[in-house]
Amino acid sequence: MAHTKLSMDELERKTVTDFKAAEKIPVIAVLENIRSAYNVGSVFRTADAFLLQAIFITGYTCTPPHKEIKKTALGAEETVEWRHFANAPAAIEYLKAAGYKIFAVEQAVNSTKLHQLQFTANKKLAVIFGNEVSGVEQDTINQCDGCIEIPQLGMKHSLNIATAAGVVLWEMVRTHLNVK
Repeated sequence: MAHTKLSMDELERKTVTDFKAAEKIPVIAVLENIRSAYNVGSVFRTADAFLLQAIFITGYTCTPPHKEIKKTALGAEETVEWRHFANAPAAIEYLKAAGYKIFAVEQAVNSTKLHQLQFTANKKLAVIFGNEVSGVEQDTINQCDGCIEIPQLGMKHSLNIATAAGVVLWEMVRTHLNVK
């Protein structure tokens, strides 16, 4: 069987209007004090690819419009809904009031390995991704319902936040699609 790349027309991509009207996966990515605007843009692009509900930006994480976000988001900053909060606790308070279950993506005592998580269809979930150096703040972790850990088998014990977001968000979306 031959594999031929699909043309842009064959990909049947959504327009901005179609994207905004589409039913979203009930997952919100929360970015806590992310230093790199390129990482923020990458998360926007991932959120667009997976039809996520929104991105919540907290602390000193930069917000659109920003040239480095634009460079990696490739327009996703125009499609994905986002909100800025002064800090992660403010975002968590909002999410809890809206009925979201909240997880920090962090290596922590009693964390749940990503592949061991059980998701329920249409369950509202929020996942917090932390700073490139210090990770998710301990005070933030203390307010979460749990921690998700990505199993890592090599010498390094951390992933770039954009990579971690892609791995975790895909697993949530994949599971949601299979449960639906």
